[in-house]
Amino acid sequence: MTAVRIGVFGLLGSGNLGNDGSLEAVLGYLRAEHPDAVVDALCGGPEEVAARFGIPATRLHWYTGEYRTASRTGAIAAKGLGKFVDVVRTAAWVRRHDVVIVPGMGVLEATLPLRPWGFPYSLFLLCASGRLLRTRVALVSVGAAQIGNRPTRALVRWSARLATYRSYRDAPSRDAMRAMGVDTARDKVYLDLAFALPTPDAGAPSGSPGPVCVGVMDFHGSNDDRARADEIHRRYLDGTIRLVRTLAEEGRQVRLLTGDTCDAPVVAAILDAVDSPLVTAAEPSSLADLMKEMAAADTVVATRYHNLICALKSGTPTLALSYAAKSDALMDRMGLGAYCHPAREVDADRLLEQFRALEKRSADLRQTLAERNLAAVRQLEDQFTELSATLFPTTDHKQAHALQEAP
Repeated sequence: MTAVRIGVFGLLGSGNLGNDGSLEAVLGYLRAEHPDAVVDALCGGPEEVAARFGIPATRLHWYTGEYRTASRTGAIAAKGLGKFVDVVRTAAWVRRHDVVIVPGMGVLEATLPLRPWGFPYSLFLLCASGRLLRTRVALVSVGAAQIGNRPTRALVRWSARLATYRSYRDAPSRDAMRAMGVDTARDKVYLDLAFALPTPDAGAPSGSPGPVCVGVMDFHGSNDDRARADEIHRRYLDGTIRLVRTLAEEGRQVRLLTGDTCDAPVVAAILDAVDSPLVTAAEPSSLADLMKEMAAADTVVATRYHNLICALKSGTPTLALSYAAKSDALMDRMGLGAYCHPAREVDADRLLEQFRALEKRSADLRQTLAERNLAAVRQLEDQFTELSATLFPTTDHKQAHALQEAP
């Protein structure tokens, strides 16, 4: 019997630890439940994906400068030509597969700055090719949000409609797609795929007061905030610096963490502003690295969505610098809804007040997180069971068709 051919698709291997963690979770599921499947990727960083995950990988875009701003005539022409070339490239790649999985990620949202002809266009090409070529496309535990920009909204809406299977990582994501005109009656809500990853040993309590992890982000607001992006970033950075400086002055060890390579300048700015041996920076290369750091901390303050997930999954009391509804929904679902602070409007005094209130309830919150994490693992087991039943009900419709045509 011919092995099922499975593709994974997305901005994978591009420096975002959350995206790669979602891929790691899906590959773990496939290797456990469908070990004979042949898997490869169409992704942003094929060299990184091939080296780290041991699967063949193809570059997502024909034009290698896709995510750089094109200003010269030659670059603009090459970028435009690439949009047409990618139609053929994407369809040819999809055609070689029985199933394509988009593993988690916020592929149906624009909560961070996003151009319609970048990834939304690529996702639309994938889903349209899947529908035309009868390849099943699954959007698995993805994030979504209502989108104001009309071209982006249209591309995202049609991508969702054309997919064979959809599930979401939170209820607001499903609600957003319904509001944008997608029939979600059969779509289910689970949790982010990163909750399926192994959890590090938290170890023994560190004593009081212990270290604090601060997960930072190169945050400038969303698509709708472009006019005040610099103001938002400055306020976010100033508030984070004040938090870190206050903790260091109180004798607390502070460990700065990132979730994407683009966050490095924020770390550098904080280290320049807070001259203390108590403040150090980690260089995580995976969600596992982040979880190890956070499991060793007394408390976490984090901005990036997957930094929050790593902290909560590690069982460490967490304060969210929240930039989107997905962060608020996650914190509420894990029992820490009271400990969110708006990343766009950081108030350093209020942030410190929330931090101290969080630490006072540390023991109770650790127990709550332990219970919620057990439920999360069970939910994702159900997600993978449903995925197998939906995408691999027999072996593959294309294989059956080929057998019918064989002499």
